[in-house]
Amino acid sequence: MAGPFSHRAFAVLWYATVASNIGTWMHDVGAGWLMTELSPSPLLVASVQAATTLPVFLFALFAGATADLVDRRKLLLTINVVLGAAAALFALLVHLEAVNPLTLLGFTLIFGTGAAFIAPAWQAIVPSLVPRSELSSAVALNSMGINVSRAIGPALAGFLIVAAGIAYPFAINALSFVGIIAALLWWKPPPRPDEGLLREHLGGAIRAGLHYATFSPAFRTTLVRAICFFLFASCFWAMLPLVARTVLAGGPSLYGILMGAVGAGAVVGALLMPRLKKGLGANGMVTVGTLGMLVTLGVTAFSTVQALAVGASLIAGFAWIMVLSTLNVAAQSALPDWVRARGLSVYLTVFFGSMSAGSLIWGQVASMTSIPIALMSAGATGIVLLLIAVRAPLATGDGATLAPSMHWPEPVLATETTPDGPVVIQVDYRVAPENHAAFRDRMRELAKSRRRGGGYRWELLSDAAAPNRFLESWHEASWLDHQRHHRRVSVDDQRLQEQIRDLVMTDTQPAVQHWVRAALTADASTRAAQPKTSSLPIPAHPPTRQGERP
Repeated sequence: MAGPFSHRAFAVLWYATVASNIGTWMHDVGAGWLMTELSPSPLLVASVQAATTLPVFLFALFAGATADLVDRRKLLLTINVVLGAAAALFALLVHLEAVNPLTLLGFTLIFGTGAAFIAPAWQAIVPSLVPRSELSSAVALNSMGINVSRAIGPALAGFLIVAAGIAYPFAINALSFVGIIAALLWWKPPPRPDEGLLREHLGGAIRAGLHYATFSPAFRTTLVRAICFFLFASCFWAMLPLVARTVLAGGPSLYGILMGAVGAGAVVGALLMPRLKKGLGANGMVTVGTLGMLVTLGVTAFSTVQALAVGASLIAGFAWIMVLSTLNVAAQSALPDWVRARGLSVYLTVFFGSMSAGSLIWGQVASMTSIPIALMSAGATGIVLLLIAVRAPLATGDGATLAPSMHWPEPVLATETTPDGPVVIQVDYRVAPENHAAFRDRMRELAKSRRRGGGYRWELLSDAAAPNRFLESWHEASWLDHQRHHRRVSVDDQRLQEQIRDLVMTDTQPAVQHWVRAALTADASTRAAQPKTSSLPIPAHPPTRQGERP
């Protein structure tokens, strides 16, 4: 686990992030407790958690596409400056006792929106800070850093609320932004690879991210497991301030201790994680972590003893870090660099959407019944979701084969003018009868690959007059998008295409054609000499190119 710290940029940003997160957790504890003072309604208290996570659900896709298109360092720097100013203003308002429930929820939404833009950019820079072989350790250390701050921040916030007043945690949170801003000013990231093409438009970038997420089986499985865990586990976070105040009859110090116990359990879990992962594997880690959260909900629901609640919080932290780190690594490993921030934004949308929905659901259940019943209901839901989740095993690859293979040759244009409109790509295969079944199986996998790269309207046709001839066809939005596809085909895609070529008749090779929109009118100089053209697409280069790799 010490490996990533040998890289100076990772170490500096890690320590700065931990310091900033200590302030963030102090703010979160202060906000949760402040709402219990402003209004003891379980729904309003749970709404603080929902307001923290809802902006990520709403804006993460936009934020992820932005992080893939702009300078991530400048993006992170700008947002942290804005959030630091907002934190200072909020601390002043609390000091002046000028905060009501709506003000609190409004500022919580602002901080949540900032987190929505920070999270995908921050996670996307991790692979540039350490070698790929240390990515898993770096992700685990980041998760441990969050929970080190969770162990320190809440306990410190609870002490300050009692000793100095409710405004002090918010003031320290404002100061905590100074370190992360200084670290970002110091850091000089390596240049990002340039595709040599015009930058994508924001809408197209979002569509490309959604395409990849939709047609990547490994990434979809990670999303399913995330929903099945966070939807029920969110109840613990939503109800914890009320458990401390109402069920256990404690004050802000007890709430800080409970939150600190969660952080301490997470730190222990992070330290033991490499050894546990060797024995349990990724799927076992998520399953054991889910069982730990179920135990936590059960103990918290029935316990009126503060010591037992602290023990349950330790288990919660241990279980939370097991699941969160494992899912984060799985999401990172399922994404190539070109779509990393966008893919992570989809993951964060699911993560925080599940947390927001769960917080509101369990807050409403508690309002209609009681806090223990809400906790027990969440536990029962968790058991059902666990039975669903075990049928979706996580992929365990390291993501190395998602790097660009660059094995497709550049598409050829007959003219220097870039074609307008969509492109239709067709690949002609000749397959012996004994290979038809295997060919169709591989082509189903290839269809997902084409769509991950931006293709749509994919289909496989067979020649009615020649049963051994197959025609693969798909569309792409523009010639520029097809050029991007060429640069994004992965090593995994290359291997699949080689398997398909092995099934093709030995005396033939797949022939590739690119069709673009035909002009309906000729230029003035040639209009009289040329016949009218049809509206059918025309090939962008000579129609038969034997041996070109599809």
